[in-house]
Amino acid sequence: MDNVKRRRTIRKYTSRDIAPELLDQLLETSCRASTMGNLQLYSIVVTRDQKMKEMLAPLHFNQPMVTNAPVVLTFCADFHRTSVWCKERKAVPGYDNFLSFVNASIDTLLLAQTFCTLAEEKGLGICYLGTTVYNPDRIVDVLRLPRLVMPVATVTVGYPDENPAQPDRLPLEAVVHQESYHDYTRADIDRLYAYKESLPENDFFVKENKKETLAQVFAEIRYTRKDNEAMSETFLRTLKKQGFL
Repeated sequence: MDNVKRRRTIRKYTSRDIAPELLDQLLETSCRASTMGNLQLYSIVVTRDQKMKEMLAPLHFNQPMVTNAPVVLTFCADFHRTSVWCKERKAVPGYDNFLSFVNASIDTLLLAQTFCTLAEEKGLGICYLGTTVYNPDRIVDVLRLPRLVMPVATVTVGYPDENPAQPDRLPLEAVVHQESYHDYTRADIDRLYAYKESLPENDFFVKENKKETLAQVFAEIRYTRKDNEAMSETFLRTLKKQGFL
């Protein structure tokens, strides 16, 4: 528990490689994560080759950790393997649908989070890349993912070469609902976001972007409706191409 409380995202890594035996051990143990029907509806693509990292980097907006980390892991929702198994065993698979993608995605993210926790316990640093769902079509091509395989998360892994400040988190009251969901009043929002909005780095963030509030920075610059709608179209188109729609 203490390791999780102290965790922070690592974007800079030393040149020290990760022993294949250690990586295999972490991945094998991670596969003990909960999974629907004990089917393990995921696959992990391990990228160590520098040229492959350079091919992936633009798809993650050229974030430097993609090329600097010794290992890049792409976690994929995978109903392809299960479908092949069914066909080879005289069963008719019915997993080319959206619900199957949701089930496989949940399996995949449980696996990815378990891996991250275990890796940090071994002294490794990780960075979760949300950009995977922005360019899934191009990641599919680079990694040669077959039908019914969809990338949903990428994690860079290596030995830390930095000790950044730990990012803030909302208070527990903001995210936990007892018995049923309670909506948020203006007073709730003022109280729950007070600490986040008071941080000097966030105040600087607001001024640097010439906005009045931190929420405006997120809604109008970082994660805009226009970008979200465009990337939603790409994601849905890729889901269709990969056979889940």
